[in-house]
Amino acid sequence: MNPQNYTKTDPQITQMNADGYLGKNNLRQSAKSADKRDAETYAIIGAAMAVHNELGNGFLEAVYQEALEREFQMQGIPYEREKRLPVFYKGQQLDTFYQADFVCFGSVIVEIKALQQISGTEEAQVLNYLKASELNRALLINFGQKSLQHKRLVFNLRESAPSADKTGGAE
Repeated sequence: MNPQNYTKTDPQITQMNADGYLGKNNLRQSAKSADKRDAETYAIIGAAMAVHNELGNGFLEAVYQEALEREFQMQGIPYEREKRLPVFYKGQQLDTFYQADFVCFGSVIVEIKALQQISGTEEAQVLNYLKASELNRALLINFGQKSLQHKRLVFNLRESAPSADKTGGAE
């Protein structure tokens, strides 16, 4: 097959920093996006901070989940708790589903943990949930440390540049 006759779609997974900006080499960062932060994930992180400030660390995950639900209610953050999300394989829905701790604003997966440290395993789990559920934003929030930990993850499907397809990525 001639590589010039097709356009390849490559998944791109990006971890955003606390301000919602992507890395300095990522094409999504621009003057337009420099003033725009993700208000929805900011609101969710703010609610989680309120819970952590009140409870501290040391409780089981279920305690934080219930407290976070109440904080979402108090702050008017739309959410669904323990929402079942379909999982897709090659475009077809599987019988198996993923149950998110929360889906807020109809589009942000919120996975909470109460661990001493978030590892690559938890991050990989959330990234797989994003890929499988066809949603594109998630927060991994850990209540298990003295300070609240959170990671904002974004999954984008983008078409690769035609020049990269022609040259195999080399110039």
